[in-house]
Amino acid sequence: MTVTYEDKPWLKQLNEVQRGPVNPPETMVHAFREAVRTVPDRVALAYFDGRLTYAEADALSDGIATHLAGRGLERGDRLALMLQNSPHFVLALLGAWKAGAVVVPVNPMYKAGEVAHVLADAEVTALVCADRAWEKYLRETAAASPVRIALTACELDLQSRDDKRVLDFERSAPADDADDLLTVARTGASAPEGRELSGGDTALISYTSGTSGTPKGAMNTHANITYNAERQHTGSQLPDGSCIFVLAPLFHITGMVCELASSIAGAGTLALAYRFEAGVVLDAFLEHRPAFTVGPSTAYMALAARPEATPDHFSSFEILASGGAPVPPALVDKLGAAFGPYLRNGYGLTECTAPCASVPPGRRAPVDAASGTLAVGVPGPDTVVRILDDEGRPVPLGEQGEIAVRGPQVIPGYWRRPEESAAAIPDGELRTGDIGFMDTDGWLYVVDRKKDMINASGFKVWPREVEDVLYSHPAVREAAVVGVADAYRGESVKAYVSLRPDVQAVPEELVGHCKDRLAAYKYPREIEILADLPKTTSGKILRRELRSRGDSGNASGGVSA
Repeated sequence: MTVTYEDKPWLKQLNEVQRGPVNPPETMVHAFREAVRTVPDRVALAYFDGRLTYAEADALSDGIATHLAGRGLERGDRLALMLQNSPHFVLALLGAWKAGAVVVPVNPMYKAGEVAHVLADAEVTALVCADRAWEKYLRETAAASPVRIALTACELDLQSRDDKRVLDFERSAPADDADDLLTVARTGASAPEGRELSGGDTALISYTSGTSGTPKGAMNTHANITYNAERQHTGSQLPDGSCIFVLAPLFHITGMVCELASSIAGAGTLALAYRFEAGVVLDAFLEHRPAFTVGPSTAYMALAARPEATPDHFSSFEILASGGAPVPPALVDKLGAAFGPYLRNGYGLTECTAPCASVPPGRRAPVDAASGTLAVGVPGPDTVVRILDDEGRPVPLGEQGEIAVRGPQVIPGYWRRPEESAAAIPDGELRTGDIGFMDTDGWLYVVDRKKDMINASGFKVWPREVEDVLYSHPAVREAAVVGVADAYRGESVKAYVSLRPDVQAVPEELVGHCKDRLAAYKYPREIEILADLPKTTSGKILRRELRSRGDSGNASGGVSA
């Protein structure tokens, strides 16, 4: 059974409020040019003390587009974009789209081998990267790839109107084998003619994290992005011109769509701070007074742990949202009690171009009484979410199964992988690989990744349920649960935790906390305390790394029960 907006009066009402324009802009370039036309002098990008208006960003991105076309970049060629959260990223993205290119966002933390895979697999023609990365290792990586156009950016630039330095790193000498991004941007050239793209054209090739094999490129179309950008803007009910702070990385689909694209959709100001550092982010909140941000739960944990954090740091926010990683109910309660805002959950994947479900304004996500799982929201307008069994049949409401999504945000497939596309998106419906359920009011709950399920003596244990219990302990800052080999049970539950600053706890205490709240087969038999848990740059805790650590044998600081 599937719950739709029409099934519930309050969902139907929200559908009308959040639907947005019947005909959203065909591409984000069209949306950006409309903002340039209507509010040319409004600040588009704020970077520390630097500011760029919509008119200035338009002129600079025109220069980049003309340079790329002049260097031989053809419509449909791929351009890899490997930068931190800075204006350079936004200008290069817009310039590439104006030149008719497909953008391939690359994690700037990638090592040479990871970058080489992306450049080769996407057959990348052009690369935009930081000057330091070019000098350190990307020059050699690019030389062994299809790349024939290189532009470098010094992310020390654009921090202020008077070149005052904010970031603390050394500027690289100009490269003689790569063009400087800002130099070509400032030529004053108009965007090239005949490069317009349509909604059906691929805008991004977004490489998945590769948790279950070699990373593959999801083809996000311009229509996918404009739909979710407009939905994010209208659904948030924020006024046009609002300030959005970039907490999630822009190379990640959450930052790309929920922050950058939605800011353009609302002709707003996008505030950037290079990359996540909790103290710097808190300062930026006070400087820019943003109305909206979205980031992983781990980022909010880090912000809340800072001793200087006060309610004033969060007082400007109309909406504080989380995406990219599960949100423990205890974190929502702790954050609200300490700082005021309600942290709104959401759910999406790269393959559905960020969100497909979210907690609407004016609503609080319920917590499932049986499992303690926090709902991730309700499906967006024109979006159908189904819960399927192993044979692909819908299950009754309340029963667990694989989450499947159909809607305007779902990608048509993976880059040059027709068989994997057909398996993952049969007849246009995305099979997410996530296990969840829906209640009778249409709320969606995500239990866990299908592949992360632990089989302990034949009983299913979902790591999320155990993690949520650990987060309810006052000493726990981060938690991750994995299955480890067990000669008696087949698998047993092991937890890794990090502790809040100036709070002490021992593994035995944490095991007891779980034992009192979970069935005997669910509580962790072993808990190991670490200073920090390993994460991706988008803030997701790396269970696979912890699983490998657990399989290699017990380490110090743990307890077995």
